[in-house]
Amino acid sequence: MSNVLQAVQGFFKKPDPKELVRKWQATLRAEQRRIDRSVREIQAEEQKAKRAALEAAKRGDAGAARSLAREIVHSRRAVSRLCVQKAQMIGVGNALAGQLAMVRVAGTLQRSTEVMSVVGSLVRLPEIGATMAAMQREMARAGLIDEVVHDALDSALGGEEVEEEADAEVERVLEEVAAGAVAAAPAAPRRQQPPAARAPAAAQQQRPEEGEEEEPPEELEELQARLDAVRG
Repeated sequence: MSNVLQAVQGFFKKPDPKELVRKWQATLRAEQRRIDRSVREIQAEEQKAKRAALEAAKRGDAGAARSLAREIVHSRRAVSRLCVQKAQMIGVGNALAGQLAMVRVAGTLQRSTEVMSVVGSLVRLPEIGATMAAMQREMARAGLIDEVVHDALDSALGGEEVEEEADAEVERVLEEVAAGAVAAAPAAPRRQQPPAARAPAAAQQQRPEEGEEEEPPEELEELQARLDAVRG
């Protein structure tokens, strides 16, 4: 009988607020490390796509270069979104650190609209939504935040605007690829005259007439034409 009574009491007993806060902090740190790994992986794939886009531009394959540029845009947006998520988690972690200090003094968690707002926004993200939803339920039971009912998100909001912005970013990426291709092109070797045909020292010191420019090598001109075709 006593064992049953202890089990019932243990079921209804509230968990230690300090233990809860430490558990939430550990979960947030683990998610931040996962985000760091994801960012590194995405950036590595972005570099591969950028090299492939450069090769496509050199071949004059405008379709492939543009498709790869769009992949780069999506990669950069994903990294930006993950960095925002990490910053929000750091903010929640800092708020929990303040809660931990208050628990030591008051013995209970204080309701926090800041934590409620940030955790509510993190719950809506596909990458960490399940983890944050579980944490949110625990926070609500512990009295840190209110119970929240989530509304369905409309994923189609702003679709046309996003596509327009993506097109503009694709053009900027293609400009980066073009600039990198031109910078990586080998310089034209200078022709050296035989000793007998060299001009006197006074003639060597003469500068070319104003307006005269060295002609770029044919390979560079061809590469620039291909890049202009890809961007245009």
